[in-house]
Amino acid sequence: MGHREYWNQIYEKSDEFNSLITSYWNEYSHMGTWQFWFVAFLMITPLVLLYFTVDRKRIFEVFFFGYTVHILWIYADLVLERYGYFVHTYFLSPYYPFASNITASLLPVGYLLVYQYCTNKNKNFYLYALLFAIVITYTIAPLEEALGLVEIRNGMKKFYIVLIGMSAASIAYLFTRFIIRLSKKSP
Repeated sequence: MGHREYWNQIYEKSDEFNSLITSYWNEYSHMGTWQFWFVAFLMITPLVLLYFTVDRKRIFEVFFFGYTVHILWIYADLVLERYGYFVHTYFLSPYYPFASNITASLLPVGYLLVYQYCTNKNKNFYLYALLFAIVITYTIAPLEEALGLVEIRNGMKKFYIVLIGMSAASIAYLFTRFIIRLSKKSP
């Protein structure tokens, strides 16, 4: 198969997939379902909590860290989703990544608050981030799985989710600390 034939087939399959996902969302995950509202709850609640708890004196630093966690988790989730390892079967919109309630809100806000707490209280960030990753992975993921909101497939283990979470948090932490050091060195 030539270059153009591959892309024509990719476009065709992509159109079919998008149509199928939109039909599925309209049938099973729309605003009239409890699943939609549970997913919305997991999206909105952390953001409301963040509004009341963020350290406004360090808001740019803390939000930079949270944004970095968000970006890293989005990339990880796209791979997990595309290859069927960790699939969110109910979602807010068929147009965005299916786990956006988790990767855009719950995880970034959670890790952001861990970062804020640890840096304010001079605590070991890696230890607290690991504890957060374990708690989220072994409470929220099983709850979502029991409710039928996610499927863990193809040999994916919850332990791997902890590793992904720790990797994202560690990279975000190191990157944030690096940016802080750079900003202090500039004239």
